[in-house]
Parts: sequence; structure tokens; C-alpha cells
Amino acid sequence: MEKAADAASELLQSLGHRSRLLIMCHLIDGEKSVGQLAALLQTRESTVSQHLALLRKDRLVATRREGQTVFYSIASEPARQLLELLHALFCPAVGKGQ
Repeated sequence: MEKAADAASELLQSLGHRSRLLIMCHLIDGEKSVGQLAALLQTRESTVSQHLALLRKDRLVATRREGQTVFYSIASEPARQLLELLHALFCPAVGKGQ
């Protein structure tokens, strides 16, 4: 049970930052580049990149390179399920990723 609690705590800590949570919410709809995420979040690409680096370190996102562009997608099924639950609880009138 302690290992499960540690894993859950790490996931919640990673998603506990507003910007990282929003990034993950936008990735529910499918993969996106840093530039796309920065536009959606109305923030600098460097800020988004820093958050994505943390999410990647925690193995919550995966990358795919196409030329010079790196696309990010959700890599963790527990994270995806938690995001879907949070969306159902907190965003019932809003479409996914908004």
C-alpha cells in the first residue's frame, strides 16, 4: 500500500501546479507542440518547456519529433484517467481541453 501511496502522491504533486495541470488538460485532446501549448496557455514557450521537462521527467508525457518540432502526448494512463475524472467533476459544461 505504501508504494501505491507514493506513486499517487507523485502523480498528484506533478499535476498540482496549475500550469502543468492545464498542459495535461490540453494534451487530452491529442499531441501538441510547445508552440501550440504556449498559444493555448497564452504564455511563453520557455515556460511551457520547463513544465514539460518536469512532466517528462515524471514520465507523464511522451515525445515525438517531426523535423525540428517536438510533439508531446500523455504517456501515463493513470494520469489520463485522473484528468478525465477531474474534467467530469470541475468542467462539466466545458468541452475537453478547455
